[in-house]
Amino acid sequence: MSKIKPSQGAPYARIMGVGGYRPTRVVPNEVILETIDSSDEWIRSRSGIASRHWASEEETVAAMSVEASGKAIADAGITPEEIGAVIVSTVSHFKQTPAIATEIAHKVGAGKPAAFDISAGCAGFGYGLTLAKGMIVEGSADYVLVIGVERLSDLTDLTDRATAFLFGDGAGAVVVGPSKVPAIGPTVWGSEGDKSETIKQTVAWDEFHAERPEKFPAITQEGQAVFRWAVFEMAKVAQQALDAAGITPEDLDVFIPHQANMRIIDSMVKTLKLPEHVTVARDVETTGNTSAASIPLAMERLLATGQAKSGDTALVIGFGAGLVYAATVVTLP
Repeated sequence: MSKIKPSQGAPYARIMGVGGYRPTRVVPNEVILETIDSSDEWIRSRSGIASRHWASEEETVAAMSVEASGKAIADAGITPEEIGAVIVSTVSHFKQTPAIATEIAHKVGAGKPAAFDISAGCAGFGYGLTLAKGMIVEGSADYVLVIGVERLSDLTDLTDRATAFLFGDGAGAVVVGPSKVPAIGPTVWGSEGDKSETIKQTVAWDEFHAERPEKFPAITQEGQAVFRWAVFEMAKVAQQALDAAGITPEDLDVFIPHQANMRIIDSMVKTLKLPEHVTVARDVETTGNTSAASIPLAMERLLATGQAKSGDTALVIGFGAGLVYAATVVTLP
């Protein structure tokens, strides 16, 4: 017989508040065209991106996260001291240790919460959301702050015609707390490691030295391979998430996919046969691909503009480097 006392968690978990931060500098395609041989028309037709935000020196990973987190905490109607854990998904915090989550937790005034980083690329927000849900239900924390944040401009090769126009910077955050009814569905997640070379960093940190001739490490990808995988495989994962939540596309109010590429988004909408009443996030047009930050940023904009409302049922799905993915159905805060 175990002598361990059972945990006292909530029956369910839900997203209680959301916040976002976009850097002040807006970078149109014309700026990208200064370093690659392309055109605004080509970039828009291939990706749907017209502009993106790039961070200044002061808009660090931590600074953007603190801004987004403050908004999420206020939106949730709780105090920073009530946060029991901080989870940060990012691939652009350049220190292996300590985790940037500890600095963010301190700067938002969260006291002494559990704080750690995860690296799951563009699926990172979904991974963090699932971990937070588990903490709430298990009883490890009453409220969990989940942050997706990237400064991908630091990892962009502006001479690479295939990727120079894709990436942007920003931070999105949500507060996850207790719920009496199901408000975050089962997560369908996984990885396909045999495709790990399709999106990668060009040079490993331990291979990079300032005195060597290599360019600073950047993110590169095999665009066509990633596009095919996202279009054909991620629609299946999205359907599995709907099935796991026990709903159909007709039951959805909102679809918030990772903002990687407008063509991918439109193809998923078509494959899933989403009804016309479903609002689809297309934040990529003016924000670009912000990896782990893209879903919470898109969620925040939909709610702020009135395109989505509190209580709506939304399907969220992230996918990217690894290749990894995570999809779930949530009730919007």
